Amino acid sequence: MKRFFILAALFVPVMLSAQAKLSQTVINDFSARVAAHYQLPHDSITGYIAEQLTRSGNAGLDIDSTVFDLKKDPVALDAALKYLYQYSDCNRQRFIANLRSMNLETNSVFPLATYTANKYKNDTKALLDDKKDFLATYTGPVTGKKPPASIADVAAANQAAAVAESNANAASESNTAAAGNTNTGTENTANPATPATDTRNWEVRPLFQVRTPEQLVEMYGANNVTQHDAINLAGDKDGEAYVIYPDTDNELEVQFDGENGNIVTFSHYPSKWKSPYGIKAGDPLDKLAKVNGRPFKFNAFEWTNGGTVSSWNGGALEGKSVIVVLKANNTGDPKQYDQVTGDKTLRSDLPALKKLDVVIESIAFKAAN
Repeated sequence: MKRFFILAALFVPVMLSAQAKLSQTVINDFSARVAAHYQLPHDSITGYIAEQLTRSGNAGLDIDSTVFDLKKDPVALDAALKYLYQYSDCNRQRFIANLRSMNLETNSVFPLATYTANKYKNDTKALLDDKKDFLATYTGPVTGKKPPASIADVAAANQAAAVAESNANAASESNTAAAGNTNTGTENTANPATPATDTRNWEVRPLFQVRTPEQLVEMYGANNVTQHDAINLAGDKDGEAYVIYPDTDNELEVQFDGENGNIVTFSHYPSKWKSPYGIKAGDPLDKLAKVNGRPFKFNAFEWTNGGTVSSWNGGALEGKSVIVVLKANNTGDPKQYDQVTGDKTLRSDLPALKKLDVVIESIAFKAAN
């Protein structure tokens, strides 16, 4: 009997240790299955996880990039397991059934179930209460997503678009010339060539994979990438930056910041780029507050760092390395405008802002390498 207790005393800590950490193989399997199911239209499990990750602030810079590669983000992976457990009503057997429905390897299911159930065993009531509140406003899964494009994918799409545009221009010139040669004095009724559909890749996510200016040129073409000095909020030179599609509404700036990651900045609009969180230059103050999920604070105008968001007040954009500068379009009424200028901090829900047509002047996103 003594021997039994001694063996038990040695064995139990080993089991608990194994349950306290997931192997990389199990992590990779869960990450891959979530990514696969996220591509399925109306997938209830990954749709639920993605929405909860977004609302909780665990979505990273871009929810799609995060969900497609959970293994690279331990915090998001733990949160995804938590929300799958919540989706399963904090019931271990239902959790196991849902894991199996996602086609995980058999050897992955038990470690994931044990790890998750142990980690959140004291949070059952809070998770179920949160689920009830969540479902009151949840409108259903938004899945059927495509994996983020690679640098090579972007380059191929943009090169194909350039060829299509060139062919369309050539056809238009040919039609014009032919119409001119057959014109006998009557009105030219030749139909103009249909403009080529813009099939360039407008995803911002691949830009966070870029590490060199040469890769930018590969993706967007030498004629569409220029270099200039980067200027910080104080108006001082801050290294070098590269501009894609310069002097157009689609102008976008990329700054390489070494191990700190890339900084992508929008300051032109309207723009075709599909930016993180769906926010970009020109968007109104109300939209920014809606994405954040609550009012935020920013520096008053006409002062140092005027219009710059200083605090997201714990909202969805908190800690996401999103830098926003606002501007007021309607400044003609001094009585109104003077309320929002000077050395002070303002809340985004200040009534005086409503008549000033405040919009995003520039927005920068930063992603770590």
